Amino acid sequence: MSVTTTTHLNFRGTAREALDFYQSVFGGRTVAVTYKDAGAVQNESEADWVMWGEVAGDNGFHVMAYDVPSQLPWNQGENPFFVSVRGDDAEEISALWGKLAESSTVVRPLEPAQWAPLYGMLTDRFGVTWVLDVTAPYNGRSRSVASAAGSSHA
Repeated sequence: MSVTTTTHLNFRGTAREALDFYQSVFGGRTVAVTYKDAGAVQNESEADWVMWGEVAGDNGFHVMAYDVPSQLPWNQGENPFFVSVRGDDAEEISALWGKLAESSTVVRPLEPAQWAPLYGMLTDRFGVTWVLDVTAPYNGRSRSVASAAGSSHA
């Protein structure tokens, strides 16, 4: 069993530009899924915004990002990032959730989601928002697009 943490950056309409910039600095590969790609368009003007994206390099660099849709609150100085914790063991993720949830505000309960066996979001008593998920199998590999759903944080 293993768990990884990744900084998950939040933007409003500039996630693709940021991901491309970070890739140019750190190298690696960029993956971006738009709201249109995911069939989750709620505002046509935001269809090409990034619902889930990442830059991952062989050197260990990894950052995730998405464009917060206009129907959700976003202030660059107040909620510019989440910490994403993911693993492949539901019991381990659930145990971590239980500990983090003490004195926290649950944004989305830890439960099955369309994109992951378990996904949840909470803001701890220190104001840090955590996204926890169990990776979903994909093409014989493990992959999670849980943070993509982070865009639908409700």
